[in-house]
Amino acid sequence: MLAAELTNFYEYAMCGKWLSLLKELAPLVARVAVLQNPDHPSWAGYRQSIATAAPSLGIEAIASGVRSPAEIDIATDALARAPARGLLVLPDTFNTVHRDRIVAAAVRHRLTAIYPSRFFAAGGGLMSYGSDLVELMRLAATYVDRILRGATPHDLPVQSSTSSSW
Repeated sequence: MLAAELTNFYEYAMCGKWLSLLKELAPLVARVAVLQNPDHPSWAGYRQSIATAAPSLGIEAIASGVRSPAEIDIATDALARAPARGLLVLPDTFNTVHRDRIVAAAVRHRLTAIYPSRFFAAGGGLMSYGSDLVELMRLAATYVDRILRGATPHDLPVQSSTSSSW
């Protein structure tokens, strides 16, 4: 299994959905900053998916790699000066830890923004769309239960959450 798969609850194809929702909410959005720590193992997969999806939506995607809280401010300040702008915050540990700062910067600059998890929206972010992490953990618990009762892991079916978080 790849490192990116171990640290990523989302299919890379979600990027198209996130960009589509941004465009649906704000049809004039033409430039979207993509916020993620470039050291995260999923960075390359997300960038490739975004590069595929963005042109068909009339969006120029701008990679905004952030490794420090100060870089969040630099990225959002630069985006705020651009016309027809939006913000896509990708799922990674750095963004989760600094979610309050990211959401505050997006609100301060009145950026149309989408986040991967409900807790960003619960903290004041505009909108989120992603896996229901509670449901994923519930599914994981059923696997653990079955294994503890004697099931062999390779005999267990592959499952995914059918509910999403808004």
